[in-house]
This record gives sequence, C-alpha cells and structure tokens, in this order.
Amino acid sequence: RHPVDSVRRACDFKKADLVTLLDTCTITAAEQQTMNYYMNLGAYYPNDLGRRLYQEIGMVEEQHVTQYGALMDPRCTWLENLLVHEYNECYLYWSCYETETDASVRKIWEQNFEIEVAHLHKAQKLLREYEGKEWEQVLPQGEFPEPLHFEPQIDYVRKVLKDTVELTADREEYALIDSIPADADFFKYQAAVNKGNTLDVPSHRVICEYQKKSLEDYRFETQKNPVPSLRDRKTDNTDLGRITRETGKRGKA
Repeated sequence: RHPVDSVRRACDFKKADLVTLLDTCTITAAEQQTMNYYMNLGAYYPNDLGRRLYQEIGMVEEQHVTQYGALMDPRCTWLENLLVHEYNECYLYWSCYETETDASVRKIWEQNFEIEVAHLHKAQKLLREYEGKEWEQVLPQGEFPEPLHFEPQIDYVRKVLKDTVELTADREEYALIDSIPADADFFKYQAAVNKGNTLDVPSHRVICEYQKKSLEDYRFETQKNPVPSLRDRKTDNTDLGRITRETGKRGKA
C-alpha cells in the first residue's frame, strides 16, 4: 500500500481499555522484530532471488510497523512510554508463567518476570522523579487482565481471511477494493511498485517457480481455503484484493 494508507488513528491510552493498550504494544513490538529480521538477514541469503524476496518482505513488514506503531498514543512522554513498555513486558512474561505446563520452563518465565518487574519499578521511579507523576496517572487499570493463552487459531485466521481479503486501506479507513476511486493512491502505488509483469515481484516469482517444479504451490491445509478464488494451487492469484472485479484493472471511476 501507499505509505499514506498505512497510518492509523492513535489510541488514547488513558481512556482505552487496558487490553487495547497491551495488544497495541505487543503487536508493534512483534512487527518491529519481524521487520528487523528480514532487513538484517536479507543480504546474507545465498542467491539473488532470495535476497530480493527478503527485501520485499522487509518492506511489507516496515509497513506493518508503521500501521501498528501509529496506534500508539503520541501524547505519552518518553517516561510514560517506558512505563507502558515495561508493564507490557511484565504482562507477557506473567502470561507465559501462568499458562506454562512444564515446571522447568515455568521457572524461566518466573525469573524473566521478576527481572521485568524490577525494570517496571525503575521506570515508575524515573516517572516520579523527572515528571512528578505516579504510575496510576498512566495506567489507571493496574491489575493484569486475563493471561494470554498460546492455542490454535486456525479457525480465527480462516475467518479473518474470508472476511477481509478484499479490503484495502484508504487513508485511516479500510475499504473494499471495488469501492475506492481509480485515482486512489493505492492503485498509483501498485502501478509503480508492481509495474509490468507480476512475475517481476520476487514473492510471486518464487511461487511460480515452485509451482513449475512441484506442479502445485507449497501450503499446509487442514481444509479447503475459505476463499474460493485461492483454492487453485496450480495458479498464482495476483488479482484478488489488488485489482477490481468491475474493471479488471483500476478502481471505481
């Protein structure tokens, strides 16, 4: 997507539900780590196509960092953000500790939780010393919500794919690909970045080469794809969610 379509409306952390705050911090951190992985290791891939693929994925992950990072409350000070960051880390380690079934691994989560609690206390002291604020002013809901649970999410992912596959972004909003105008930034960006044959795009070239070699794409499925147009494993669908059904090319005039 065009960079201007990657920015979202920020949350007000002092009014938002605590789960919203924690989710925002967690997904932003996860996307930042993913982006760093692809951008740092891409140059070391042993062949050119692999390096180009990592570069493409890194660019997409940078878009994700922008999208989720934009949700962070820009009114928070540096020390308020530090407190929120440390609180979120405590919550994640506490969740791992609470849900871990292996006693030896549980001790590791407990140790890391205690370390993060020490960091949280330090952040609280810095906030009080340099900004004259108490932690309750930043985190009115101090008690942890229910712990995160690591469990299968196949049904959830399938539902999201089915319900949103034809959505794209139009500034801060989401919109169906068929509903945005032909001169939308989305189409301009697609024309510039994916100019010419989609086989020039590394990810699609990798898929097509694998299909030629194995006669179908690489995927693991528990059941048929929830999107009918993505069920053909012998053809790489590069139109869905990118090209409108009415015109076959650009957006709505």
